[in-house]
Amino acid sequence: MAEYAFKMFNKDLTCTLGRGRFQYEPGVWIEEPAADCARNGFHCAKNPLDCLDYYNWDTSRCWIVEIGGDIDEDARDSKIACTRIRLAKELTLTGFVLQACRYMLAHPEMPDSHRVRREQGEAGHGRFVIVRGKHPQARGKHGDVIALLKEAEDSREVMELGTFIIGDPGFTPDTWYNVRGEAV
Repeated sequence: MAEYAFKMFNKDLTCTLGRGRFQYEPGVWIEEPAADCARNGFHCAKNPLDCLDYYNWDTSRCWIVEIGGDIDEDARDSKIACTRIRLAKELTLTGFVLQACRYMLAHPEMPDSHRVRREQGEAGHGRFVIVRGKHPQARGKHGDVIALLKEAEDSREVMELGTFIIGDPGFTPDTWYNVRGEAV
């Protein structure tokens, strides 16, 4: 069964490898002899939000990558290193946000990324915001993606998920919205 993760690159699909810049190509398997998160291998992350600790969305590209071979996990976040990797699918900003929400739904007890806001948040310069809580609210500017994850009153289990693009019909800039897309 294939295993997947997320990886960000420079716009030209290059990134730094221990020996310098490495050029990636969509759909092509590439291999390294060893994987160690601190030293070598192809680095990627299980939680797409962790990729933003190394790359900026506006100057990079993000892909779902198929991984294999030897896999080494990082104890700090969801970063991993592997000996085999293949670029499978490039993500749009909306796709990236949805994949981050999918990760949180699949791992409800994992600590949230420092990029996830509690109860209320604004997209700001990040072009997106993810808010998690009992009564989450968010707002943004035209074109921003907002995602709201409403938790059960007595646990961190996500009961509702709402994602919206500000500027789409019914979503006005600088207006606070709840998980159901209602202005609050």
